[in-house]
Formats: sequence, C-alpha cells, structure tokens
Amino acid sequence: MTLAEGVQVPDFELPSSTGESVKLSDFRGKRVLIYFYPKDMTSSCTQQACDFRDRHEEFQGLNTVILGISTDPMKQHDKFIAKYGLPFILLSDEEHTVAEQFGAWQLKKMYGKEYMGIVRSTFLLDEEGKLIKQWTKVRVKGHIEEAMDTVKGL
Repeated sequence: MTLAEGVQVPDFELPSSTGESVKLSDFRGKRVLIYFYPKDMTSSCTQQACDFRDRHEEFQGLNTVILGISTDPMKQHDKFIAKYGLPFILLSDEEHTVAEQFGAWQLKKMYGKEYMGIVRSTFLLDEEGKLIKQWTKVRVKGHIEEAMDTVKGL
C-alpha cells in the first residue's frame, strides 16, 4: 500500500525514544517529516540520521518535527541516539505495521536473497496530517538538502 499526496495519513501510535508511546496526531499544528530507515548503526542509516541531526534546529525553525522509524527495538534506538547525539524522536515499529501503512515495507534483494524489509523512504506531512511529499527508495547523499528545500518552499 502506498499513500497518495494530498490524502490524510491515518493516525498511528508507536513506542518512542521519549519513553512513552507517540501518536502521529500528537504533532497536529506542525509539519512532520517521517523517515523510514532499515537499521540502526549501519553506515547509510547512521549518515542519514546524522544529516537530520545536523539540520534539526533548522527544521524546528520551520515548524517541522522529524520522526525516524525502523523495526529496531527501543534498546537499540537508545544506543543509536546516545552514540550519535540524535535530538529527534525515534520510533520502534517492530511489527512493521506503520511501515506497511506507508508502503515502506517491501520485498528487497541482497546477494541473491529475497527478504522483506524497510525501503528507505521519507514522507512530509502538513500541519493537519495530510501527505504533501514523499520520497521512495531514497539515496542518502543529497536527500537532506532536497527535504530541506521542500520544507523551505512551503
């Protein structure tokens, strides 16, 4: 399933790095940049998280919240946050229900093997929770600039 731009994104609730469950609707009134990534502590995912970390204040100044989502458990997220000083919320989607909702849970291939996993994807929602932009099969290099330019252009 994929979401269409201009459509209200269904609310969801996941365990978060704040120690409490977080609902998407908690952020009404702010833009929300949700990025799905495969795994904490891997090179591309670390680079992407650090890119968002380095521009976090700028996104905040543009009324935009960043949420990172992977299937890693909270303990792993906590280590990832501590090691790289990540200032934004990470959500744990261990059952990949939210990733499926966004169409980020897909069949992947590596070294000739097929398996289900998160395809690196980013979604930008407006203040009412409507999808205004999506990036699928994201390449980390240059992505933060593209996301920032999109937010600035709103």
